[in-house]
Amino acid sequence: MSADLLPDTSRPETLAVHSPQPEIRGSRPLGVPLHQGHVFAFESADALAEAFESPDAFLYSRMGNPTVRALETAVARLEGGADAHSFASGMGAINGVLLALLSTGGHVVAQRCLYGGTYAVLTDLAERWGVEVTYVSGTDADEVRAALRPETRLLYLETIANPTTRVSDLPALIAVAREAGVPTCVDNTFASPLLCRPIGYGADIVVHSATKYLAGHADVLGGIAVFKDVGTHRRVRHHAVELGAVTDPFAAWLTLRGLQTLPLRVERQCANAAELAGRLAAHPAVAAVRHPALAGHPDHEVAARLLPRGGGGVVSLDLAGGREAGRAFVEAVRVASLSVSLGDVKTLVMHPASTSHRQLDEAALTAAGIGPGTVRVSVGIEHVEDLWTDLAQALEKAAAAGTV
Repeated sequence: MSADLLPDTSRPETLAVHSPQPEIRGSRPLGVPLHQGHVFAFESADALAEAFESPDAFLYSRMGNPTVRALETAVARLEGGADAHSFASGMGAINGVLLALLSTGGHVVAQRCLYGGTYAVLTDLAERWGVEVTYVSGTDADEVRAALRPETRLLYLETIANPTTRVSDLPALIAVAREAGVPTCVDNTFASPLLCRPIGYGADIVVHSATKYLAGHADVLGGIAVFKDVGTHRRVRHHAVELGAVTDPFAAWLTLRGLQTLPLRVERQCANAAELAGRLAAHPAVAAVRHPALAGHPDHEVAARLLPRGGGGVVSLDLAGGREAGRAFVEAVRVASLSVSLGDVKTLVMHPASTSHRQLDEAALTAAGIGPGTVRVSVGIEHVEDLWTDLAQALEKAAAAGTV
């Protein structure tokens, strides 16, 4: 019963529990309200029963919440999808999709250079569920065609690979999968919907770590999956509700706030990253630099088609001095921070072989294009000259450490 329907004779103990909820009339909030409550009351048993089947009827926040639903609607619209489901983290979204679509005896085709957590999940599914995985370069349509089997249930790609910044030829690869009736899931975290919308190229599912560019301020943990059609959304949502890896309403509210500045942040991050990549490529302590905006990038032509607004905010570089140089570099930065994650307004650096891709052995690291001296720089929105001064002094220390 709502507070305004309480009997006038209600006693203080009852009135203290049933606080009134004001109705807004004649105006609307400019920001999405935070609905922190986890449980909702109904006037009829039939309405409660019907709410179990709809993502837009709210009864218990594990199954849906108004603030969380606003985030799902916003990101689905940004990606050009039919609907979306949010999760407690990016890995929650990836697990939610994989566990809903795969079963024992199934087969996955995945690009070789994947986020380490995704690689670990696929390895675990192979060991415990008997799900076979075939790894491909992510750049050759004929290689994908040769890898597909009658039991293939999914093609898994990343728009911009972590951390090598290789760019998947989404139109060509997805077309091969669609010909075979195989759905495609694309991790679009590195690109964000501002740079690429994989559903427009035929992808069936797009996943994000909302922690990264979508939220963008190092204060949110979240993930989201966007679906091309409502049927796949319902299938994954049903499993995700039982899995329980749900988004907290406050995290959803913070992510919605972050979305409002996404275009400005991504534009600045792309510009800063492209400028720094060019300068890094000319530095003697750097053996190689990878950023899609560089003419020498192996996927530069593909990136020009898929990422016309910018090559992303991540730069990957190999230091000439190897592992010791990489360690010295990440410990020497002062404007940038030694930290995992990416897409933040602040510049972050890390050493993938010992952190995000620690699950990979040396052979797998080499196959993925990650060397002992590889460093990932997630470029923020600071002034580019301050960033360059910081990276340049760190490179000098890295060069000295690499010669010891």
